[in-house]
Amino acid sequence: MQKQHFLALDGLRGIAAIAIVVFHFMEWIFPQFEDNVIGHGFLAVDFFFCLSGFVMGYAYDERLKTMRLRDFFTLRLIRLQPLVIVGSVLGLIGLLWAPYHTAHNGNTTENIQLFIYSIFLIPYPVLEEKAFNLFSLNAPAWSLFWEYVANIIYAFVLVRITAKHLFVLAALAALALVYVSYSYGNLAGGWSIDNWEVGGIRLAYSFCAGLLIYRKQWVFKNQLGYIVPILLLVLAVIMPFTSLNWLIESLIVLFLFPLIVALGAGTTTPKSTQSVSAFLGAISYPLYMTHYAAMWIFGDYLQSEAFREDLLPLIVVGGSIGLIVFAYIIMKAVDIPVRKYLRKRYLKIT
Repeated sequence: MQKQHFLALDGLRGIAAIAIVVFHFMEWIFPQFEDNVIGHGFLAVDFFFCLSGFVMGYAYDERLKTMRLRDFFTLRLIRLQPLVIVGSVLGLIGLLWAPYHTAHNGNTTENIQLFIYSIFLIPYPVLEEKAFNLFSLNAPAWSLFWEYVANIIYAFVLVRITAKHLFVLAALAALALVYVSYSYGNLAGGWSIDNWEVGGIRLAYSFCAGLLIYRKQWVFKNQLGYIVPILLLVLAVIMPFTSLNWLIESLIVLFLFPLIVALGAGTTTPKSTQSVSAFLGAISYPLYMTHYAAMWIFGDYLQSEAFREDLLPLIVVGGSIGLIVFAYIIMKAVDIPVRKYLRKRYLKIT
């Protein structure tokens, strides 16, 4: 019997990915979060983590009782790794070819080393011109690093513990989350050598929270449709900054995002929008993993002689649409065929 597919959650995942793309465009224009109309856009990553915990429990809590761990990890590698490699290739191209900036002058050995570290998701924050990102070739890969960590801990620990113990872990992670939010003033960390530990804390709480929603069946059956969860998600990333920003962001991650997942899992998607939700869900991961090379080019453009302020709205809107189209092409031409081949080659499970 085929398991239920949560189309509303697919749509939410796609909206979150688009929010991150727009945020990355806008943070180049408005480096200060409080000036950015989507200044909390980075919180969409926390939503991803929460959604990941829910989906992981739904897909594998029962399945792992009979599945070999080798097959589980092979499945996860096949699902995630092809686009890690694609994102690294795009990042390397962007590093060596910079139309509005002097290209990186590292020698061949250094560039090969950067690429190898990138495709194996080994943090390597060495490039000052890339703001010492943990992953210089594809900055958003920091969250994929923690996603892999979550998969490993899930398979060896979380799948075996009770909901009570999982709640204790989530509570401890929540305390740590509030602490780092207060310490930094926000939850934007995780991507750099200066704030790498924040990523693990963000992952720890949200993944456990999502897993708890599934385990405890905190799914709110409702007839609200997908519009209400999407509006809540959009409001979370565009709300204005205040002196209590650290607390507001903490509350969003601790309570609002789990609520959105619970509502999204409990609602139905109208037939008229099911194809849109499916599309948004399908392109969310390709979009997230392939967009950032363009962001470095955009950042260089802003500081170049070719810059024209009047073109910014067109570039941000057109660029976001173009990146969605590019992600779709990568998904259809590379990701799906590669994953299909790898499943056929290395797996004999359904």
